[in-house]
Amino acid sequence: MSRTRTAILASMALVAGATGAAVAAAPADAGIAAIPCTVDYKVQNQWSTGFTAAVTVTNNSAAKSSWAVKWSYAGNQQVTSGWNAKFTQSGTAVTVANETYNGTLANGGSVSFGFNGSYSGTNAIPTSFTLDGVTCNVDGGGGPTNPPGPGTGTKVDNPYAGAKVYVNPEWSASAAAEPGGSRISTQPTGVWLDRIAAINGAGGKMGLRAHLDAALQQKGSGELAVQLVIYNLPGRDCAALASNGELGPTEIDKYKTQYIDPIAAILADTKYASLRIVTTVEIDSLPNLVTNTGSRPTATPQCDVMKANGNYIKGVGYALNKLGDVPNVYNYVDAGHHGWIGWDDNFGASADVFKQAATAEGATVNDVHGFITNTANYSALKENNFTINDNVAGKSVRESKWVDWNRYTDELSFAQAFRNQLVTVGFPSTIGMLIDTSRNGWGGTARPAGPGATTTVDTYVDGGRYDRRIHVGNWCNQSGAGLGERPKAAPAAGIDAYVWMKPPGESDGSSSLIPNDEGKGFDRMCDPTYTGNPRNNNNMSGALANAPVSGHWFSAQFQELMRNAYPAL
Repeated sequence: MSRTRTAILASMALVAGATGAAVAAAPADAGIAAIPCTVDYKVQNQWSTGFTAAVTVTNNSAAKSSWAVKWSYAGNQQVTSGWNAKFTQSGTAVTVANETYNGTLANGGSVSFGFNGSYSGTNAIPTSFTLDGVTCNVDGGGGPTNPPGPGTGTKVDNPYAGAKVYVNPEWSASAAAEPGGSRISTQPTGVWLDRIAAINGAGGKMGLRAHLDAALQQKGSGELAVQLVIYNLPGRDCAALASNGELGPTEIDKYKTQYIDPIAAILADTKYASLRIVTTVEIDSLPNLVTNTGSRPTATPQCDVMKANGNYIKGVGYALNKLGDVPNVYNYVDAGHHGWIGWDDNFGASADVFKQAATAEGATVNDVHGFITNTANYSALKENNFTINDNVAGKSVRESKWVDWNRYTDELSFAQAFRNQLVTVGFPSTIGMLIDTSRNGWGGTARPAGPGATTTVDTYVDGGRYDRRIHVGNWCNQSGAGLGERPKAAPAAGIDAYVWMKPPGESDGSSSLIPNDEGKGFDRMCDPTYTGNPRNNNNMSGALANAPVSGHWFSAQFQELMRNAYPAL
C-alpha cells in the first residue's frame, strides 16, 4: 500500500517500535523528475532488543560507478550485521557503501541491501537520507520509484533458459575469502530455508526478502532465476541425524502456518513477479518412505512413524499447492539419486509416492514443474569407463559390488530414465529434471583415465569408476570429492539444468557431537571412524574429519572440492 502524505511519515515513525513495520513516505506532489533519489526503508521484523531492516535506494540522477547512502538515527539503534553492502556507524550516523559487485547504479536503477540492528526504547525510522551527499526524498510504501513490473503469469518451459541465476552474496563472500575461491565465487547456488527463523533471517544471515531484493538488483533488464531449498518437514530426515529439523513428527500444522504460508506470501508479492523462482521441495523426504520403512533392513523407526502419520505426504503436497499458486514459482521435487532409488524395487515405487504427494492437500501434478536428483550428494554425473550393459569375466557389471544390481551407474542416465517413469505415472510430459553437480566432479589425480583391469567385474568397475566413494550409500562430507560441472541450462535431453543447489563448502554434518540451537543432531555417517550400517552395506563412512554442524562453513572441504574439480578450475 502506497502512502503519499507527508504527515504519514511522522505517524509511522511513532508506531514503528510497536508494530515492527516502518515505511518512509514521500510528498504527494513530488514529481519523479524532481527527485534525485528515493529511499524505501522498512523494518521487516522486530523484537524487544533488535530488528531486521531492508532498504532500497533508487537513483534518478546520473549513472554511478560507486555509491554511499547515509542516514542518522534519533535513538540508540546500532547496526550489528549487514548484507549486500558495507556498513559503518559512528554514533547515530550510518554510512552504507557498495560492494564490488553492485557499485554500478544506472539512472533509474535501484539497489537493495539489508541489516540486523539492536535498540532499546523506540525504533523510529530515520527521517532523512542522502545518496552521495544529495538529499533523497523517500518513496511510498510500495518500494522503489521504478519497481519491476508484474510478470505475465505465464510460465516458461525451462526457467533456466535465457536467464542468469542468482548468486547468493553470503555464499559468494565465504567462497571469495578462501585462497583461490574467487575462481568460483560468482557461481549461483541454492538458498536454504531450513528452519522458520531463516525466512526473516537468523544468526545475522539474510532472510528471504533480502535475497529476493538482492536478486532484483542482480537481474537488471534481463531474466533471472532464484533457487530456494524448501526444507523443514515435520520429522525431517528420518533416516539420518545430521540434518534433523526443528519440527517434531506431528507438527504438520506448524509447518503449514509458520513455514510454508509465510514463504508463499513473500513469493506472491508482486514486487518479485519478474523473477523466476525455482523451489527444490523437501530433499531426502519422500524416498525415505520407500527405502527406509517396513521390513527392509534399512528401515528406521522414525521413517516408519512418518509413513504411518502421512505428514511427509501432506507436507509436500501442501507446499506444492501453496507455492504452485504463485505464477512465477517453479516447483522441483527432490527425487533422491541413482544410488538410492535406482534399484528395481525402489524405482517405480518412488514415482508412485511422488504422485501421491503431488495430489495431496489440494496439489495437482501441474503444481510440479520437474524433479531434482543428487541434491547435496556425490553421485557422478556420467561414468564413461563402463556401462550397465558391459560383461567382464562372464559377469554383468550389475553383479559388481559397486553397482550391486542397480540398473544405473550415474546420475544422467538415471535422471533421464526416471523422468520417463514419472510421466508414465501421470506427471506432465513437459516436466524437466535438474541435477545437482556441486560436488560430483571427482577429478584430480584419483580420476581414472580409462576402464579398470578386466580380471574380474569388480576390478573392472572399481578401477574405472570416477566416483571414488567407498560405497554409493555414503553421503556425508565425502573425502576426495570435487566440484562438478558448472551450472548450465539445458545441458542434455530432458534436463533443465545442472545446478549447484548445495553450496560447495557448507558441511553435511558434524564429525562429532556439537551442541547447537538449530535442531541438528550428530550422525555417525559423518564420523570418519564409523564402520557403517545396512544403508552403506556396513562400510566405512568415508567422511572428512573435523567437520562443523550441517550448513556451516567447512574450509577444508571447500579447498578439497576445488583441488579435485572436474572440469578442473
